[in-house]
Amino acid sequence: MGRTTFRPLDGILLLDKPAGLSSNQALQRVRHLYRAEKGGHTGALDPLATGLLPLCFGEATKIAGLLLGGRKAYEAQIRFGATTDTDDADGTVLRERPVPPLDRARIEAALRPFLGRIRQRPPIYSALKQGGEPLYAKARRGETIEVAEREVEIQDITVLALDGPLLRLAVTCGSGTYIRSLARDLGEALGCGGHITALRRTWVEPFLSPDMMTPDQLQALADAGGEAALDARLLPVEAGLAHFPALALDPDQARRLGQGQVLAIDGAAPVETLNLTDLNGRSLGLGELREDGSLRPRRLFRWASAQ
Repeated sequence: MGRTTFRPLDGILLLDKPAGLSSNQALQRVRHLYRAEKGGHTGALDPLATGLLPLCFGEATKIAGLLLGGRKAYEAQIRFGATTDTDDADGTVLRERPVPPLDRARIEAALRPFLGRIRQRPPIYSALKQGGEPLYAKARRGETIEVAEREVEIQDITVLALDGPLLRLAVTCGSGTYIRSLARDLGEALGCGGHITALRRTWVEPFLSPDMMTPDQLQALADAGGEAALDARLLPVEAGLAHFPALALDPDQARRLGQGQVLAIDGAAPVETLNLTDLNGRSLGLGELREDGSLRPRRLFRWASAQ
C-alpha cells in the first residue's frame, strides 16, 4: 500500500469505539480512513471501554476542549471481591476478599455518598500527567506514584442489575470523573473491593442520542460507497456547539469579528461562552460577552476571516 494522501476535512464523527483499542489507536485508524489532515478525540476511553468517542477533524479540533468538558453518561459492570492495580479487569489482582450478602437497598445506600460534588482519587494507570509524563508510563516502570484527590461531580447513579458479585450501573457525571475509581471506592465502602469488568460510554454532551458507527462499520461504508459515503457521516462543527447560547451577527459585525475586533453589544447579559454565527446560522467561532457589553472573540474558525 502507498502512503496515505491526506486532505483538509472539517467536521465531527461520532465513533463507537470497540474494546481492545486505545482512543488514540481508534482515532488514527479512522483519520487514515477519512484521509483527514488533522484530527483529535474528545476525552480518552480505556482500551477495555466501548462507546461514544467524538472525533474532531480540521476546524472542529478547536472545540474539542469544550466537548471534553461536557457531561457524560456510562453503563458500567462492577465485579466485587477483588481489587486490581488498574481498577479494571485488564489489571493484575492485588487482593481478593469475600463478598458480603448484597441487595439493592444495601448497594443504593452505599452509593449515596458518591452523588454530587465529591473528592475522588484517579487510578494510577491513567492518562493524567505528572511531570509531563502520563501516570500509566510511570506505573508500568514500577514507580511509586502518589495521586492527589480532586473534586468531581456525579449527577446520577442508577442500579440496573445485581447478580451475585456483579453490579450494573448507569452513571451520569461531569468531566474528569473516573468510573474505575467509583468501582474501586464502592468496593471499599462495601468491605470487599471491586473493579470494572465492562464499561460503555452512552453519550457525551451535546450528543445525547448519538448515531454512532464502529471503525469496522465505517470501513464497510467506505468499501461500498467511497469517501462520499464516509463524508455524509460527518456532523458540522455547529453540532458540537448546540448546548451553548448562540448570537447571530450581521454582515458588518461578522466581518469585524473575523478581523479580531471587539464588538459592542447593547442590552445583553454577560455570557462566558457564546456560539457566534452569521445570519444563516453558520458558526464563526466562540466569543465572550462581558458585563460592559464588549463581545470578544475567543476562538474563531478559519472561515470567519472570509466574511
